[in-house]
Order: sequence, then C-alpha cells, then structure tokens
Amino acid sequence: MNNEAVTNDATKRKITIALFVATFLAAIEGTIVGTAMPSITRELQGIEKFSWIISIYLLATVITTPIFGKLSDLYGRKNVFIAGAIIFLTGSALSGLAQSIDQLIWFRAVQGLGAGALITIPYTIIGDLYNFEQRAKIQGWLSSIWGIAGISGPLVGGLFVDYVSWRAIFYMNIPFGIAAIYLLSSSLKESIAKKKQHIDFPGVIVFSLAMICFLYGMSLIDTRGSGDTSASVLLIAALLLAAVCLLAWFIYIEKKSPEPMIPLELFKNKTISISNLESFLFCILVVAVTFYLPLWMQGVYNKSATYSGIMMIPLSITWPLGSILAGNLIARAGLKKLCFLGAIILLIGTFGFTTLHADSAMLWFAVYSALCGLGFGFISTSITIAVTSAVGMRMRGAAVASNNFIRTIGQTVGITIFGLMLHTGKANEIEPAILQVSLHRIFTIAAIIAIVIIAVAFIMPKRDERDGVAAQQANEAK
Repeated sequence: MNNEAVTNDATKRKITIALFVATFLAAIEGTIVGTAMPSITRELQGIEKFSWIISIYLLATVITTPIFGKLSDLYGRKNVFIAGAIIFLTGSALSGLAQSIDQLIWFRAVQGLGAGALITIPYTIIGDLYNFEQRAKIQGWLSSIWGIAGISGPLVGGLFVDYVSWRAIFYMNIPFGIAAIYLLSSSLKESIAKKKQHIDFPGVIVFSLAMICFLYGMSLIDTRGSGDTSASVLLIAALLLAAVCLLAWFIYIEKKSPEPMIPLELFKNKTISISNLESFLFCILVVAVTFYLPLWMQGVYNKSATYSGIMMIPLSITWPLGSILAGNLIARAGLKKLCFLGAIILLIGTFGFTTLHADSAMLWFAVYSALCGLGFGFISTSITIAVTSAVGMRMRGAAVASNNFIRTIGQTVGITIFGLMLHTGKANEIEPAILQVSLHRIFTIAAIIAIVIIAVAFIMPKRDERDGVAAQQANEAK
C-alpha cells in the first residue's frame, strides 16, 4: 500500500485538519463524559454501574487499537479510518439515545470499538504524508490536542449538562465526525495493491480474550476489599493467569501467521522497543499526576472540585506547549535529548509534590503541575515521532497501534498500583493527614519512575531515524 504523492499544500492542510478533528473527538471523550457522569447515572438510575460506562469504552479501545493499525497497513489508511469513524459515530448516536444504564454501557462499547481507529490512524497518516522535519512539527501539534481536550472537556461537558442535556455530549461528535470523514475521503488519495489479504482472525480473537481477562482482573484488584475476599482473590488470580496463557498462545499464533496482527519483528527494532518501554513508564506516571493532584487539592487543601479544576490548568496549558516545542526542536536537538530533558523536568515536578504539605503555598502546586505538563509534552511527542520514524510505510500503522496499546496498558497498571497505595482514612471519609502521607508515597514512586525514564532515555539509539526509514522505503519501492 502506497500513498500517492501529495504536492498540493491545500490538500495536505485539509487532510491534517480532518485528522486533528478526529483526534480531538477521541481525546475529549474521556473528560467530557466524566463531567456528565453524575447527571447520567441519576437520570438512568445506575450509580452502581458507574465505572462500567468508562471501563467498557477503555476495554473496547484497547482491543481495537492494534487491530485498526494492522488493517490500515493492509487495506489503506483512508478506508480503515472511515470505517472506524463510522463505528465511533454510530456508538455516539446510540449513546445519546440510551434509555437505560445497560443500553448506555453497550453503546459505549460500540463507541470504543471505533475510537481505536481515531487514536491510531491520524498519527500514521501524518507519518506517511510528511518528511521528518515537517512530521515532527505536525505531530507536536497533534499531541497538543490531548492537552487542549483536557482543558475544554470539563468546561464543555458542564455547559451541556447545565444548559442542554448530557445527551448532547454524544450528539456533538456527529457533525464534526462527518466533516472529518468528508475532508479525508475527498483529499487523501491512496493506491492499494489489489491482492487477497490475509486477516489474522485467530490472533484477533485470542488477543481480545487476553485483554478482557487482563483488564477485568486488574479492575477487580482495585476493589479487592469488597465482597467475599477469598473468592475475589481466586477470581483475580484465575483471570490474570488466563491472560498470561492467552498472550502466550497469541505470540505463538503471531509467529505462524503470514500477516500477523502485531508483527513480532517490530520489537526487534531497538527504537520501537525502547519507545514502548518509555511509553509504558510514562503513562504510569501520567496516572499519578492527573488522577491524584485533584484529590490532593480537594482532600488535603480542602478545596472545591471547581477550584481543583482551575489549579490543573497550568498542567493543561504546558502539556500542549511542550508538545509543540518538542515538534519544533526535535530536528535540531534529536529524540534522545528531548526525552531526557522531558524526564528531568518530570523528576523535578514529581519530586516537588513530595515536599508539599497542607500549609504549603498554592503557587508551588501550580509550578510543579506546570513542570509535569511540560515534561509530558516533550516525552509524548518525542516517543510518537520516534515510533513513526523507525519503520517504513508498510508497518507504520502496526507500529503506532502497538505503542498506543502499550500506553493504555501503562495507564491500567498505574491505576491499579496507585489505587492499592491510596488510603484516605475511614470508609466514605477523607482524613487529610492520612491522605497526605498516602499521596506522598504515590508521588515518591512517581519520582522514582521519572528516574527510570531518564535511564531508559540514555539507551535510546543515537542514529538518525531518517536514514533508516529512507532505506526501508527504498526497499519497499523495489
């Protein structure tokens, strides 16, 4: 599969706008739905299934991310993107029509199935269209969208809930999604080799079952204190053991498949392997900062939810700023230096949180938040560019998808680990002193992870990835 040369800057601009819109819809989905959850569960009378509305979306996205990535390599970026976008918009429309909490959960699963394409294929298409220097800048802007979504999501969600309806947060996806589909379909030209493609159905099925067992088991660990403890431990152990066995079977299938869903040869590429390790550690650290800073503000400082949201703005501003700076500096500074710099900034920010106490000035909270956001921006953009530049077009979709998959696994592991470390005092009550000690431990672990990220950055290859990609693309053209 090859993209036809796109020489018209206006055409490239239309394609890029479409990709930005699609990425924004996927990025804002988490924050905007989270804001509307109290209204949703109150109207649909399903507070006991609160977590499933978010978890099922995450699970479906995790499963389809590598699948869409591989399919885009086989059948073209445009075709697979449009298919995923249609599934996402169908799930959005159905979610807005939901009349019960069970319906909403199922419809959110449909939405998540399509989201796997929206968070993967835009980065892949950018990698195909632009050379290294241009790609770095565009992907920096693309990565910044996640920070922008973090700022606008709660605000937009609150406005819709207060003045329209929670259903509007799902309906808003439809006009923007249709516009993105139209722009991409009318602008992106691809030539697909007309040959029968092998689809790795056994790999897809076994991988999906493995992820269901893993994510469900990890979610139960966080609630291990409820219900029959012995039965819960056995269920968790059985699920995680099943996940390990299924993953082993999946690897065996991939080795035998003529067109594996996740090509194992990707992990022989040192740049991709190290980038995936950085992504895994990075996303564990993201959980520590984004999940527990609001809890610190509300539980230790005893501030309102609105106030804690305002205090997160420095992080939400510096994250996209860091992404844009990384995109502009990467051609001169190099991937390794920017990853190292981002990790140093994260170490300062996370270590700074371990020094805060209930009587510490709010200014320091804002400063350390801003530093963490800047570090996030540098690292996330550097890793994305490293992955898209480490392989040729034939495997770029699978490479980007595998990295996004690793990031989601990192978030899942981070939520579980830090959830086990969190102690707030008595049930349904927050004791500030106990919470403060607990959060200090979490931020100490986060600082240690930042040190590990610094160490991993040292072993990132020094060679210019552009040379490797040029060679691979020349081989593919033969």
